[in-house]
Order: sequence, then structure tokens, then C-alpha cells
Amino acid sequence: MTDVQDKIPTPVQQASGGVAATLFRFQSVFGLIAVFVAAIIFSPRKNGEILFISADNLANVVRAVSEIGIIAVGMTFVILIGGIDLSVGAVLGLAAVGSAVLMVENDWGFLPSVLLVLAIGLVFGALQGVATAMIGIQSFIVTLAGLQIARGLARIWSGGQGVAISYGDGPKEAPSSFAILGERTFGGLVPIPVLIFSGVAIAAVVFLRISAFSRHLYAVGGNEKAARLSGVPVVRVKIAVFAICGLLASLAGIVHAVQLNQGSPNDGIGYELDAIAAVVIGGTSLMGGRGSVAGTVAGALLLGVLNNILALNNIDSNIQLLIKGLVIVAAAALQRLRPAS
Repeated sequence: MTDVQDKIPTPVQQASGGVAATLFRFQSVFGLIAVFVAAIIFSPRKNGEILFISADNLANVVRAVSEIGIIAVGMTFVILIGGIDLSVGAVLGLAAVGSAVLMVENDWGFLPSVLLVLAIGLVFGALQGVATAMIGIQSFIVTLAGLQIARGLARIWSGGQGVAISYGDGPKEAPSSFAILGERTFGGLVPIPVLIFSGVAIAAVVFLRISAFSRHLYAVGGNEKAARLSGVPVVRVKIAVFAICGLLASLAGIVHAVQLNQGSPNDGIGYELDAIAAVVIGGTSLMGGRGSVAGTVAGALLLGVLNNILALNNIDSNIQLLIKGLVIVAAAALQRLRPAS
């Protein structure tokens, strides 16, 4: 047998490679299933009922995941082009403060307040994209500066204090329509923030599957130089991606404000790390060019289930951080073992 023939994979090797590729492709889904089953096994019980799988608890799990999930969808876009956005937690805080100040202190209506806050996030993200794509500053540095700027703007806007949100028709009260975003529907089981997160995730999945923009996005992340030589508008793609990420961070801030009934300049601290963790656990490569929103959703849910079961068992918060850190390392290690596609 020649050397060339030796390199041709046999049907068995091809099948093995296919199985391995499938396992790696859906690593976040398999991980979510494993953590979910483990949560059932180790869940505390009350009067024979498994507390973890109670309807209220599962609703709380997905509600708690919704904010990080919305941010993580935007972060997936950024990481797919080989970038990073460290400002999303601060933009969430800025959006939460903006929502509270506009409606409570400035007596703005629901719709203009929400539209202005979303526009601020969109423009803030786009400016970071301009600094990255047109000036050539690394996204890590740009968004690290963006984190400080957004946090500073939030503190200036709120006077450094949290702004409580109460509802009604009088002065210093937010419109009752804003409170609807924090309620539950479908028999009182499904929180509205979960529906918002689901809508964002579905729209992103469809967008990445059918739009020409998604091909440009993966091309930039896979090989930026080759993409530019192929006629891909790299600068526009980068600016659009950071703008989308800023927009979704603002949307998460609005959801955050209505869930906590306040806007504080300190809201969202550390959220950027949880969003990056969800993306990494979801199988998206930090080098860019490979990954999916569906994987990110599974990664966010996995983190939510893990947080919930650790809290139900009253595990020490320091141990919780240790366990989550090990999960992230394991996900990153799996990426290194993943066969090239």
C-alpha cells in the first residue's frame, strides 16, 4: 500500500470521525443534558417532591438566564469575528439607569424611553466597532475603555445612586405598561423576559442561517485578510456586529431594570464574564469563525441550571465559583480537542 493510500481514512475511521465531530458539535447540548440529569439526582426534596423540577423553580431558572442569554447572543456575534466585548455589563447598567431616570425622574413615556435607551446601546456599540475596524485598536482594549466610559456615564446620569422604580400615573412613577415586561404569562408560568430572550435567540439563529451577512461574519472570523481580498466589507461587518452587541446589552438592561424595579450604575458588574462563559461553553471558538447561537443558548442554560442546583443545595459561594470555573476550563479544553471542520 502506498503512503497516499495509507492517508485515506477507512469507512470505520470516517464513521468514528463523524461521531466525534457530532459529539463536539453538540457538546453544549450534551453538557446541558448531563447537568440537568445530575441536578435531578442531587436536588433536595420536600414532601417527596424534587424541588429542582418544580414548575416554579424551572421558571425561575430560565428567568434568571434571560439577561445573560440576551447579552450572550450579542457576544456570540462579536466572538465569531474574532473579537471580544468587555463593555456589555456596563452598557446593561447604563441602560437600566437610563430606563429608570427617563421614566421616573423625567416623566417620559414607555415607548420613547425604551427606544432612546436601545438607541444609546446601538450607537455605543457602533462607536466601539468604528474604533476597532477603522482605527485598528484591538477590541479588548476598545471595550475595556468602553466599560469604564459606560459605567461613568451611568454614575453621572443617576448621580451615583440607584433609582427606584414605582408604577402608576402620577409624577415620579413609571408607566404601568413598563411593569408588564416583568410579569408572567401562559398560566403565570412563563416570565416575559424568557419570551424576550427566546425571541432574540430565534431571530439570531434564523439571521445567521439565511442572511448573506452571516457568511461575511464567519469569513471575517475565519480569515480576515482572505475575507477582505474576497470583497467582504470587513469594516462594515465589524461595526454592525458591535452595534448589535450594544443593542442587545441595552435590551438586557431594560429587562434587568423591570425585574429589579430599579436602575443602579453598579448593575451588570461581571455580566460580561458570564456571557463569555456561556459562549465558550456553547462551543464557539474564541479564535473566531466557528460557533453558533444555539450552542450559546445551551451554554447559558447550562450555567443557569448549575447555579440553581448549587444554590438549592446551599453550596458555599466560593465553591460555586470554583465549580463554574472548572466547567469553563473543561469546555475550553474540548474546543482544543475538536477536529477541524
